[in-house]
Amino acid sequence: MTLPVLTQPPTDPGFVQNPYPFYERARAAGPFFEWADYGLICTPSAATVSAVLKDRRLGREVPAELQSPVPAHLAPFYAVEAHSMLELEPPRHTRLRSLVLRAFTSRRIAALAPEIAALSHALIDTFPAGEFDLLTRFAQRLPVIIIARMLGVPEDRADDLLAWSNAMVGMYQARRTRATEDAAVAATEAFVAFLRDHVEDRRKTPGDDLITHLIAAESEGEKLSTDELITTCILLLNAGHEATVHTLGNGIKALLEQGYGAEVLPPDRVEATVEEVFRHDPALHLFTRWVYEDVEFSGRTFRRGDRIGCLLAAANRDPQLWDDPARFDPRRPVRPNLTFGGGLHFCVGAPLARLELQTALPILFDRLPGLTLTEPPRYADLYHFHGLERLMVRAA
Repeated sequence: MTLPVLTQPPTDPGFVQNPYPFYERARAAGPFFEWADYGLICTPSAATVSAVLKDRRLGREVPAELQSPVPAHLAPFYAVEAHSMLELEPPRHTRLRSLVLRAFTSRRIAALAPEIAALSHALIDTFPAGEFDLLTRFAQRLPVIIIARMLGVPEDRADDLLAWSNAMVGMYQARRTRATEDAAVAATEAFVAFLRDHVEDRRKTPGDDLITHLIAAESEGEKLSTDELITTCILLLNAGHEATVHTLGNGIKALLEQGYGAEVLPPDRVEATVEEVFRHDPALHLFTRWVYEDVEFSGRTFRRGDRIGCLLAAANRDPQLWDDPARFDPRRPVRPNLTFGGGLHFCVGAPLARLELQTALPILFDRLPGLTLTEPPRYADLYHFHGLERLMVRAA
């Protein structure tokens, strides 16, 4: 079976602003196509994406025979990645995730609701009169401060955490350059040094924070090493806050553009609205899996060493699952979507992201019923992430 080959530069300005027409073109080509710009076989199909993410014959780790030496200038970055549960498979992934979940419990996350609400109000209180950027004033500040408080690191370092995270995440963007790599390495080294000091401090003086609970977490006699603990904290901050920033911005944009407000965010409707925000315009668009043994999906056979790109945002608009999928509709019944992935690597931070949006959005639109856009929002060149450059608004 000949595989359709499609070309679409991920940094093309038109694609950056609206990738969905390309996803529809890809869907029309069949369950799989080769994205020529990446040299990657991809799928936009919800059923196929779900099957790929859940099949244990595929995973995140590069097959041993395909691994290549890390360039010397990137060694510090990949030394951290080597301990990331996002990039590992069982048994190391099982051990790390079980230890993290002992500290990152649903009870501990749910207890953050009053703090998220109070912080939302406090941030809104600082909004200036006239036009301002809601992205920097609200969408960026809320998640990074909450994760800083959870970890037990000083929230007055939020700007540093944000800068380090943005630089490290640059390693996964299509516009990556040597300058991007150098910035990511510098951020990694600063982040590691910062966290190492805090981990050592918490070992001596435990507190009621996530770093302390990660130190204490134990499963079958195993504990996190200092390097594993530092990498886990970096992963929780980078993955947890980066996606939430973009999702908050994208969601507020959709609500304002479609004329929705507090009426779709009361307690009995907020869950459905937030799930539609996650479905309609998610933060992460492309996630990959390596094939470990021969496997067939949608009539196509893959061999060990093949790699499959799962187009999460395309899958979330699959008409096989969703009526009028391109339309933002807060009244849709709540159903699972693929924004948080699936299988063993289902996002550990999903409950926190949901809680942040379900808490913050009602407060924002209740406090500012006259909130309006003052200029058309534009997306930043971040692919395979998808988020705004800025979100200029007026409160009344």
